[in-house]
Formats: sequence, C-alpha cells, structure tokens
Amino acid sequence: MAELPKITPVILSGGSGTRLWPMSRQTYPKQFLALTGERSLLQETVARVGNPSRFAAPVMVCNVEHRFVIAEQLRQLDIKAQSIVLEPTGRNTAPAAAAAALLLARTDPEALMLLLPSDHAINDVIAFQSAVAPAAAAAGKGALVTFGIKPVQPETGYGYIQRGAPLKGSPGCFSVAAFVEKPDLPMAKDYLARGGYDWNSGMFLFGAGAYLEELERLEPDIVACCRNAVDAATCDLDFTRLDEGSFKASPAKSIDYAVMEHTDRAVVVPAEMGWNDVGSWAALWDIGAKDGAGNVTVGDVMALESSGCYLRSEGPLVATLGIDGLVVVATDDAVLVAPKERAQDVRVVVEALRARNRSEPLTHPRVYRPWGYYQTVHDGERFQVKRITVAVGASLSLQLHHHRAEHWIVVNGAARVTRGNEVFMLNENESTYIPPNTSHRLENPGKVPLNLIEVQSGSYLGEDDIVRLEDIYGRN
Repeated sequence: MAELPKITPVILSGGSGTRLWPMSRQTYPKQFLALTGERSLLQETVARVGNPSRFAAPVMVCNVEHRFVIAEQLRQLDIKAQSIVLEPTGRNTAPAAAAAALLLARTDPEALMLLLPSDHAINDVIAFQSAVAPAAAAAGKGALVTFGIKPVQPETGYGYIQRGAPLKGSPGCFSVAAFVEKPDLPMAKDYLARGGYDWNSGMFLFGAGAYLEELERLEPDIVACCRNAVDAATCDLDFTRLDEGSFKASPAKSIDYAVMEHTDRAVVVPAEMGWNDVGSWAALWDIGAKDGAGNVTVGDVMALESSGCYLRSEGPLVATLGIDGLVVVATDDAVLVAPKERAQDVRVVVEALRARNRSEPLTHPRVYRPWGYYQTVHDGERFQVKRITVAVGASLSLQLHHHRAEHWIVVNGAARVTRGNEVFMLNENESTYIPPNTSHRLENPGKVPLNLIEVQSGSYLGEDDIVRLEDIYGRN
C-alpha cells in the first residue's frame, strides 16, 4: 500500500474580536484566548494537527499585528511553523488560501492543504482525524473537500450543506447538492427532520494545485493578485510579508462564495466531532460544564439563586443573585451583561463603543509585545504605573524617551539593564532609574519570566514617545 502524503495544515488567524467582547479585542481576538481549557483556541487547533507522521509543519496566515503573538504561542507548544504568512489587510478566506497554496505549490503543486480556522473548538480529536482520512483520499483525486457537521439541533447561526449522492470509490464522501445560507428556525427544524443537511464548518481539504486551478477559472483576479503578492513577498525574521499593494487589490471573497458554490468538484465529508465555532458566549455555555442549576462559571464567581447563566470573571469577583439565562463577563476594564439569547448581538455593543471612540473594543489593559507584555496598573496625572513581564531570553529595543523618566523595580527574575554606557544586573527587590533622553534597554537573560514594576513620570506618557535605536524585531 502506497504511503499517504503528509497533509499541510494551513491555519487562518484573522477576526476582528467582536463576538466575544469584552475578552476578545481587535488586537487580541478570541483565537489567542484560553476559552475552553488551559491552551488558547489557536494552540488547540495547532495541537490537533501535530502528529508529524500525518501532518507537515503548519502554515499560519495572519495579519501583521498578530505575528509575534502567534510566534510566541507556537513557541509555547514547541512547534515550528513552516511559515507565518502576513496579510497586509484582510481579504477573506479565498485570497488567504490562495496565497498559502501558491507558496506550497512552489515546491509541490500536488501538496494537500487542510484549511482550518484558528478559533474553532473540537472536543473529539480522534473523530476529527478520522474524518480527515477519507477527505484526503478524495482530495488526492482532485476533489475540493469540505467538512459537514451533523446537526444536533435546529441551529440558525450556521450555514448548511445539502448532501448529494455518495462519491464512488470514496467511502464517507458525498457530492455537494447545495450550499444553504443561514436558515430561519422553521427551515432549520425542517432540515433536521429531513436529514441529509450538515452544518457548514468552514474547514476544507484540497490539493494546492486543484484549488488554484478552480479559483483561476472562477475568480482569475484573485489568483493574479495573490500571485503578484507572493512573488513580491519579503522575508522579515521568521515571517513572509505579502506585497501590500498586490494583496489589497484582490477581491475579498470567501472560499464558499468564490469556489465551492460554483465548482463541480465540491465534496462533503459528514462528521460528528464535537465541533463548535465558538461564535458567541451562548456557544461557550453550550459546551461548558454546568452546575446543578445549569450555570457555567469560570473564574471568581458566586452564583446565588441563579440558573442557566454563563458567568465568567477574568479578575474581580462576580456575584449574582436571582438571575436566569444571562451572560455576565467581567474583565479588568469592562463588564458585559446580556440575555443569553442576545449573545449573537454583542457586536452591537462593540460598534457603539467604537462610535464613541472608546479604546475598549481595540485593546486590553494587557498589551502584548514580541518580548512579553505590559499592563497598566494605575494611570494618574503626570505618572503611570505598569507591570512588565519579559519572556525568557527576550529583549526590549534599545530606546529613549524625550518626555518621561522611568523607575524599574524587579519583582522576580533577573534583569540585564543597559543605561547609557552602563550595563548591569538587577535582581529581585532591586531598582534603577532611567532619566529622560537616556538610551536604555531591558533584557531577561534568566531561566524564568522577568516581572517588574515600572513607574513613569513626566509631562507626556504616550506610547508614541519611543525612539527606537536598535530593535531585533524590525520595528525601528
């Protein structure tokens, strides 16, 4: 029996961070959050295809802002990506997949690519991997395969796929009779009663060459723009930057709209794998462990005479009394309260906050950087207090500030400090002072994360008062 070729996972990490606000934000959307366990959704997705005997190293496709977060989350798993492809702007899934396919086709036009959103939850990994096997066999024969999830309830939040006839010579595979938009409740109930309809998972498996061939036939402008973007791409550290002008010129279309709804090569593999697109707080209530009153609680929560609620705290105590069917999510800087049946409408809150130029839809109090993160503890008049965490072996840029001085106090770990012409070590409970207009750098040469408190003081404390003199991350 011929050895099956390895499958290359292509993991798409986009999103605007609206549906799971206030935890998910534009600069740190839901795939980077540990919502269903100790690992983030992105890490769970990567781990799901981590068997090196079946899968090649992953190709990650993301926007520029998220590149270092993805690199760090992969490092935590001890997984090296084949490449991390940076989109200069979001153009939906068809161009993202085209860019990945063009890169893979450079070395192997027949490469099989498994396209996965980074923000889905799958409880039954064995069932997922079992579904990949027949999909890969069909894709090896030129099919464009999508995965259908057998519905367990009349769901109005998903699109559906109507199964056609079984595919000859490909057990477990069916031709696609139709793609169906999100139905109303009576229609969803009808689909469930009739059978033969599956939820559209947004996961695909096809050959790089087969996908590009069909995309070029149906949407030649997408292929042309993506080919130009790949040909003019540049390497930046471990990242592949697609050419901005070429990629922005591509039409923005999903794989379903661009290809799957119009091709005669579409195939669906139905599966039961405990799949959930984690599209709302209600979805997390669906898959969460419930107490005797039907509440899902995460963090410091006290639920009294409350039932059927999703209650989550990322910091302060959340106490409820006499409520039913609510979502309550508390972070350091925001609290969301909504009926569970309105959980799909959280983006309305986000849009209202954006209209008021609020920062809460955009950033967390904790801001991630290539070297770690910082979090504002207190923001006063002419002073600011931050907690800074520097990852093992990481280094901030050599920089200076014109308008502020900084005091650093090491809480734990060891810091190597550059201050002007001096280089010295700071250990726990030791501190130093950085005057304005003084070049400085902070490094963590130790074996544990470095945590320190930074007190800034001066006439202007904005993040744009940074003059980078040297930067290993290319941010000069």
